[in-house]
Amino acid sequence: MSEKKYLSNRHEILFLYDVSMANPNGDPMDENKPRYDEETGRIFVTDVRIKRTIRDTLKEMGKEVFVIEERKEDGNLKTKEEKEKSAGGREGVLEKYVDIRLFGGTFALKGEEKASWSVTGPVQFSYGQSLHRVKVIPVKGTTVMPSQEGKMQGTMWERYIVAYALIGVYGIANQMVAKDTLMTEEDFEDMLKALWCGHLGGSVLLTTSKLGHMPRLLIDIVHKEGSLHRIGNLDRYIKLISNKSDEEIRDPKDYKLNMEDLARRIEKFKDKIQKVRYLVDEELHIEPDIKQVFKDLQIEEWKF
Repeated sequence: MSEKKYLSNRHEILFLYDVSMANPNGDPMDENKPRYDEETGRIFVTDVRIKRTIRDTLKEMGKEVFVIEERKEDGNLKTKEEKEKSAGGREGVLEKYVDIRLFGGTFALKGEEKASWSVTGPVQFSYGQSLHRVKVIPVKGTTVMPSQEGKMQGTMWERYIVAYALIGVYGIANQMVAKDTLMTEEDFEDMLKALWCGHLGGSVLLTTSKLGHMPRLLIDIVHKEGSLHRIGNLDRYIKLISNKSDEEIRDPKDYKLNMEDLARRIEKFKDKIQKVRYLVDEELHIEPDIKQVFKDLQIEEWKF
């Protein structure tokens, strides 16, 4: 049996996906409306939403996932404490569950075996944010079936969707803490695959409110081994250029992505970078060409 290879390089991730006529991340404290910044007119999604998509897709890929709904034979949900205990405590949890190796977690046992422990995950994501102002649309309708006995008609309902949003997400994988959670190179590759494939066709986003997601760009910047540098917030160096107003945009054909600022930023760090991997959806138009953005660097096109 080959020895596990823990993550040995720092990685920085840029992920772009779009949402059309759907709700990417509703706020349960505000009628489940898309999370919206009234000052900028942009929407945002939490890191928890991104990780949820990854976790559910990893489960569909056949991986063991801790933070996911799991029921016992009697139909009741398994508790966190029950799952931790059955795995054999800290080492067992880390060995068994890929999402804890990736994202970390905090645990506490109750009763006679009361104990607590936590690990910080090597992989972290910032909040995703749309690269433009977004139009939020209220949609109303009625149900066919009445909600209570004696009522003669169905009830009214209302939900909120975004007409279109291109969302940028920045992530980082910290090789310095990967060994603490036993995260391997394979775990990281599985995570990236789940990030892309989850937004493409993972069941977690194939629901009425979520159908309309599509991954558009994934870039993995691999730093040289031993590097402690960070380029930081890669999504901030991308501009969406369109002849239409932001709120009129409905499709990748309506805009181009300008990456000149990102190219200048990369130039300052190129001596720290080992290679760059990328995956681009054919409908996305990028200027300058992705290979020009990372010129003079080893660059590999990705295929899942």
